[in-house]
Amino acid sequence: MPIEIKMPALSPTMEEGKLAKWLVKEGDTVSSGDIMAEIETDKATMEFEAVDEGTIGKILIPEGSEGVKVGTVIALLEGEDDGTVEAPAAKAAAEPAEAKPVEPAPAAAPMAPPVVAPALAPATPSSKEGRILASPLAKRIAAEKGVDLDSLTGSGPNGRIVKADVEAAQPGTGKPRPATPAPAPAAANDAAPASPAPVAMADETRQLLDDRIPHTVEKLSGMRKTIARRLAQSMQQAPHIYLTVDIRLDRLMAMRAEMNAALEKQGVKLSVNDMLIKALGKALIDVPECNVTFAGNELIRYARADISVAVSIPGGLITPIVQDANGRSLSSIATAMKDLGQRAKEGKLKPEEYQGGTASISNMGMMGIKQFTAVINPPQSTIVAIGAGEKRPWVMPDGALGVATAMSATGSFDHRAVDGADGARLMAAFREYVESPLGMVA
Repeated sequence: MPIEIKMPALSPTMEEGKLAKWLVKEGDTVSSGDIMAEIETDKATMEFEAVDEGTIGKILIPEGSEGVKVGTVIALLEGEDDGTVEAPAAKAAAEPAEAKPVEPAPAAAPMAPPVVAPALAPATPSSKEGRILASPLAKRIAAEKGVDLDSLTGSGPNGRIVKADVEAAQPGTGKPRPATPAPAPAAANDAAPASPAPVAMADETRQLLDDRIPHTVEKLSGMRKTIARRLAQSMQQAPHIYLTVDIRLDRLMAMRAEMNAALEKQGVKLSVNDMLIKALGKALIDVPECNVTFAGNELIRYARADISVAVSIPGGLITPIVQDANGRSLSSIATAMKDLGQRAKEGKLKPEEYQGGTASISNMGMMGIKQFTAVINPPQSTIVAIGAGEKRPWVMPDGALGVATAMSATGSFDHRAVDGADGARLMAAFREYVESPLGMVA
């Protein structure tokens, strides 16, 4: 009996996904651990590995298909002892007649060599029918460095080439992968290429559209759909309360400069955001009433501060998590954020690295935004929005008027779980850690 290969649930909350790319085709032999497809979830593109051994008998869902429900059968795998699937050569020879009609030809035409003959060439250990077994990230890095993947030996499962293999190769020593040749110029009497097919619009889209204005219509990505659904849920279900404080940054900036000078030999560079993550983690432990989740009939209280950090990526937003932000060193937070931020932009985060967390921080100061309010990231109850640091008139401790570097921070709280007084205590604790930063490392 054929083995059904079903759309996997690559994260606890995944309900559907996009079958971005098949890395095998019908007739290929796969073993446990082989990468068969790339699945695009709402936040990342992840690789789908084979669990069983056998031959790909039928691909039921073509690549590029969106909204494929978890559990949908996407392909059939024939075991070694199954005799129900034709051999690749026999199948290829039998399919042309029913795949598409052919123009009338002389009787001898059926004897022409089958066009699938090259596909019968034996596969090398590193590829199947010419396909290099390498992760998408390894391929991208190899193209940038000019490294020939054929010359590398993979250290991943089943000899698969991974990022570390490419980075260890000497840049420029291999030949770059040949570029796809450009199509030949069309002859004068050739028909003009057809324009891309328009996106099929829903009825509600047509009702909103103003045809008088030049426009394009594009389908929402899975990420954008998830963002829209979760933020609407947050604003509708969680009554938000907003509390803003102004915070002086001079001491924090001075300590950052001193620490970066000391960490330079280690290749670590602290950002202001790294230090704010630490400050929020410490404040949440000091005010545990804000480190909670409202669960309807219960309130979940967390004993550790795992901070979700809003990161803008192409097509949307993702929130990688700095675990144990209250207990980690500043250098550890900086190292973790550098890695998480890079992999977030490449779509390579694991679900457990961006799902969960106990509170969030969103910093738009680098964009010049002075102050804003952020939408709570459910099921959390707290998010702190950070504005730009800027020179402002400031009343100094001795009462004199001076100039200080200051920023505005606004906490958004789920009022079902967090009282206003507790939210105010959290913002006061956060301000204290930022203005007296030695308290973060004591």
